[in-house]
Amino acid sequence: MSRFKRLKVLNVMQESGMIPVFYHDDAEISRKIVSACAGGGARCIEMTNRGDGAINIFSSLVEHIKKNHPDLILGAGSIVDAPTAALYIMNGADFIVGPSFDEETARLCNKRKIAYSPGCATVTEIQNAHEFGVEICKIFPGEQVGGPQFVKSLLGPCPWACIMPTGGVEPTKESLSAWFKAGIVCAGIGSQLISKELIAKGDFKKISEKTRETLALIKEIRGN
Repeated sequence: MSRFKRLKVLNVMQESGMIPVFYHDDAEISRKIVSACAGGGARCIEMTNRGDGAINIFSSLVEHIKKNHPDLILGAGSIVDAPTAALYIMNGADFIVGPSFDEETARLCNKRKIAYSPGCATVTEIQNAHEFGVEICKIFPGEQVGGPQFVKSLLGPCPWACIMPTGGVEPTKESLSAWFKAGIVCAGIGSQLISKELIAKGDFKKISEKTRETLALIKEIRGN
């Protein structure tokens, strides 16, 4: 069961401006990744549903967060159907993210007051998601969909849209400036932030540093 109300989750997503995204098939390493991101100031983290037994790893993260990072918001990503969403919600997911929009998942999340951010690639898909109560639409894959220019063009006729790109967002000033100046409210960043190389070396301190630096960049860009 979610520990945070939907309004709280959505507000924190927008306030922080970034959601680290990861998956690892080792529960202990996953806990270290979460702690590293939290140590760097992350307030929302997304674990993707990518491997066999992923729900067991997610459950262990929920317990780890309750004990060690009680203010941290944890969501489940790569969710493509309502039964899978229900499984994660029952195991403590605070929000649900998908690579595509699914009506039944949207209805389920609405019933449970869980934030749902489906992947959309066209204005029509974004409008359909809005009709089903979605507040923050993920555009995926962000760069291939059209990058920052797509967001800027979308917000002209649809200024009420709240957009979160995943894929194509790099933790650099150039990339983040382009996206945030285009009008996004938040960015999902995965392997560019939590790289396989750093995990293999066990350099979780560096993951904390990169998280802190990226959040500081976002704050600076928004301030300007």
